[in-house]
Amino acid sequence: MESLLLNVLLILLFLLYLVAVEVGDMLYSVLILAAGNTTMAVVFYIMQAPDIALTQAAVGAGVSTVLLVNAINRTRRKE
Repeated sequence: MESLLLNVLLILLFLLYLVAVEVGDMLYSVLILAAGNTTMAVVFYIMQAPDIALTQAAVGAGVSTVLLVNAINRTRRKE
């Protein structure tokens, strides 16, 4: 059962990262990457690495998302 859940999460992770590359809007791409990083944290937790999962959630989904959204908001958009 654990192996099935892990495989589903890895497929979801692949699809999230693929969609993040294909999305035209950078802000949506960053938000999808945050979801992918959160999924990666869950994968680490299932693999019994809670310290790495916590770090991935804090840095990957937290800090990097805030920094990227801030950088996008400071740039001008061409329409």
